[in-house]
Amino acid sequence: MKTTLWRVDAENPAADIIGSAARIITEGDLVAFPTETVYGLGANGLDANAVQKIFLAKGRPADNPLILHIASSAELFPLVRAVPPQALSLMKHFWPGPLTLVLPSSGLVPAEVTAGLTTVAVRMPQHPVALALIKKAGVPIAAPSANRSGYPSPTTAQHVWDDLAGRISAILDGGPTGVGLESTVLDLTGEIPMILRPGGVTYEELVQLLGQVKADPGLTDALIKPKAPGMKYTHYSPQAQVILVKGTAESLTRQIAELCKDYHQQGLKVGLLLTKETWRMLGPISAAYQKNLGSRKQLQEIARVIYSELRACDIAGVDIILTETYQEKGLGAALMNRLLKAAGHKIIRS
Repeated sequence: MKTTLWRVDAENPAADIIGSAARIITEGDLVAFPTETVYGLGANGLDANAVQKIFLAKGRPADNPLILHIASSAELFPLVRAVPPQALSLMKHFWPGPLTLVLPSSGLVPAEVTAGLTTVAVRMPQHPVALALIKKAGVPIAAPSANRSGYPSPTTAQHVWDDLAGRISAILDGGPTGVGLESTVLDLTGEIPMILRPGGVTYEELVQLLGQVKADPGLTDALIKPKAPGMKYTHYSPQAQVILVKGTAESLTRQIAELCKDYHQQGLKVGLLLTKETWRMLGPISAAYQKNLGSRKQLQEIARVIYSELRACDIAGVDIILTETYQEKGLGAALMNRLLKAAGHKIIRS
């Protein structure tokens, strides 16, 4: 299959390009497009055959539900049985934006989207290209991240091309994404709203609005099966082995230096993805790939580049990636969720 790459102005996407991409969607094929979080791989969310192509292109397990993307709040109502007051409040405060709501399905959405569940996940992205495509297509667009299943999510069109060229019809290149981590997924079907996946909208922000929110314990405990089916799989993993190093500033830098020396003696190439503060303490060190991710005080910047840097380590041909842990508060909860999944929960405590 030939994959067409269209470059679009992220703030003012050309109508003819959006129209061509929308026709691909309505005709039952796949288009990758930028959102504010990561690039998504889109299909007509009401066309079961089109949705199946997403799973084939990605190599995605069939019991991993997809998120439907809509362009206006009004488009939510036909997709769900009811919209509770909490959902209305969340939509008002966080849509468009990186928040996905899980609600009881009306039955309109094919089982291929919901993985046979009685619920459906819906969000309104905050990206001009995504919104223009959804509006022009005139259907909700089912879209997981536009990468091969299990790999780091794509934050540029080049990442999508590397993973899916020849597997999908087209890619809309709107430049790098802004948030860099996927949306928060919030289940509103229980008595207390539950975070199934942390993301761009934080626990603290949700609590401030709703008063009471809980997190799925399976997100942090590897021995507990997560409530969201997709969370049980290894995700966000580069080809190299990712290892998290945890400790005080002094013990962390000492442990990283020792690990680099040990791996070098074993003939292994090491990639280092560390904060500005850690680099300052570590000083000059030999590694096959080194990246200053930014300050711990600016987690938004680290979140924005982490997937890209995991991919860069693979391009550099490293065997081991050493990175550090973060406090699981605010955006740090989402960042740690992704890093733990990438590392298979492998942490070295210094």
